[in-house]
Order: sequence, then structure tokens, then C-alpha cells
Amino acid sequence: MSKVKKKRSRLIFRTVVLLLLASAIIFSIFSKDKVKVLAVGDKAPDFELVDSKGNKHRLSDYAGEGVFLNFWGTWCPPCKREMPYIEDQYKSFADKGVHVLSVNIGESNLKVDTFSQQYGLTFPIVIDKTKDVRDLYNIVPLPTTFLIDKDGKITKIITTEMTEEEIISYMESIQP
Repeated sequence: MSKVKKKRSRLIFRTVVLLLLASAIIFSIFSKDKVKVLAVGDKAPDFELVDSKGNKHRLSDYAGEGVFLNFWGTWCPPCKREMPYIEDQYKSFADKGVHVLSVNIGESNLKVDTFSQQYGLTFPIVIDKTKDVRDLYNIVPLPTTFLIDKDGKITKIITTEMTEEEIISYMESIQP
């Protein structure tokens, strides 16, 4: 009788464990947030972020114009190298309907301001403190840049460091 009870106990235990595992798998499959990966041709999702001075910036503020949307970090060597080029072209293209909106990922106002002063940056820099916009745009490597046309459509996604010649070409491509 004792052998039968042991077998029965093991069977019940194994069944419970199997049901728990199956439930966990089913739950994870159906409860996952469906993350949309942005692609060329998609409308760029609108967002609102604040710069280090407390000014609000929305992507939709630039409707009807080209936007060079750059995600970066102060610690990122490729970001550091391309910032002077972006600044130069920001000045060249500002009166041609192309705007730079730079999104720092989760760093302090002090770090961003220090970096901005060190590199002489004058274009708008907003800080994604909660990393919600990073997640909305599925940003993995830094730097990542989205080229957005006057209609708000993504025309190109760049996930590598850019040369000044490439930045010029990209900004020309989104001129309204």
C-alpha cells in the first residue's frame, strides 16, 4: 500500500508541476506586450519630452518640415564623434526646413548640459529620463537616427556612426 501511495503522490506532484509550467508558458505568450518595430514608411510616433531648461518639445511641433531625430548618450564614442557634424549641418539646414531634435537617453541634466557646452551644441536636446521614447522607437544601439519627412513618415533609420558627408546627404533627403 505504501508503494501505491508514493507512486500516486509522485504522479500528482508531477501533474501539478506540468500544469504550472504549461500555465506559465501560455501566460507569457498571451500577456506579452506587442511591440511594434518601426520601419521605413511608418508614421513616426509623436512624443513630448523636456529639455534641461524645462522647455517642452513635441515631435509634432515640426509638422510639415524634415526632422533629423537623433538618439544618443554622452558616454557613446560614435555619438561624440558625430555631434560636431550634426551641429554644423543643423546650422546649414535650419533655414531650409530641416530640424534636428536630439534625444539623450536617461542621463542627468548636468551631464547633458556639460556635454552640450563642451561640443558647442545649439540644436534642441531633450532628455528621455524614463526611457519611454527609447522603447517607443525600439532603440537598441546608440547612436540611432531617424530621418522623418514633412509628412511625418520615416524615410530612413541609421544605426551606425555617420560621417559629415552622410549627414549632409540625409538632411538634403528630408528637405521639404
